[in-house]
Amino acid sequence: MPLAQPWRRRAVLPLLFAARRAAAQEVWPARGLRLIVPFPPGGATDMLARILAERLGARLGQSVVVENRGGAAGVIAAELATRAEPDGYTLFFGSIGTAAINGNLHSKLSYRPEDLLPVALFADLPNVLVVRADSPWKTLEDMLAAARARPGELAYSSSGSGSSLHLSGEMLKADAGVDILHVPFRGGADTANQLMGGRIDVGVNNLPSVITLIRGGQLKPLAVTSPERSPALPDVPTVAESGLPGYAATAWFGLQVPKGTPPAIIARLNAEVNAICAEPATRDKVEAIGARLRGGSPADFAGFIAAENLRWAAVIKRAGAQVD
Repeated sequence: MPLAQPWRRRAVLPLLFAARRAAAQEVWPARGLRLIVPFPPGGATDMLARILAERLGARLGQSVVVENRGGAAGVIAAELATRAEPDGYTLFFGSIGTAAINGNLHSKLSYRPEDLLPVALFADLPNVLVVRADSPWKTLEDMLAAARARPGELAYSSSGSGSSLHLSGEMLKADAGVDILHVPFRGGADTANQLMGGRIDVGVNNLPSVITLIRGGQLKPLAVTSPERSPALPDVPTVAESGLPGYAATAWFGLQVPKGTPPAIIARLNAEVNAICAEPATRDKVEAIGARLRGGSPADFAGFIAAENLRWAAVIKRAGAQVD
């Protein structure tokens, strides 16, 4: 059989490449995925990310491996995610810190939050102010009275400068007019250990990070930061109920992908996240640790992120917080 003429081969090659690209998109996912998580293992971010990864992997028929990249309140992980190939195989577990706080708090940032595209809001949860079980303070009012009597002597912990926990603490200081030292650590598990070890007076933690310690009597909750009481701790008042009306801070997490990821992959991931959020067993598991499943469209998540940026920009300006 005679060989094809060169001009015919040149005409066929682009069609072959286009067909291969289309086939590659049609079979996604053909291999395992990674989910970059911006905090170390053991904290609330990690707990929720692993719940999502397990269910997402089951629904996609491929493994979804959690890759913890803690440090700098999520900056390191977010930068890594923005530089990843936008092929649908690298996912990012975005948070209030990486998507709405860091851009307003840091004078210089090594990544652009807008280079991580929204897929779906996954869950939200309150932060909780906790002290050791043997602390003399029984209420948030007791702690604030001690802080006013000893300005600059008390210290509170967070999971890092620029985290929602840090900003929750700074907003509390601004609203209450108290001077309490901020001491950042690497994650929720570390802050709880520092508190129980007596090196910190007050912990500002995501509720899932410490709910087992609270239920076990090792830590005492003073207040939750959400607008309403948490169903997981119905007897614990909100900060607003404790004498600071208008105070509210809720942490949240959602799935994002690098800019340039094909729209069809984003749509598939969004559908799977929403299906996961509708699973009764997953909902029960998430609510048991003090969080709440959300869901919604990519557009819903984009609008939510924009609104949160405006809100936290105002909080940061009022608190005078900044990270260089």
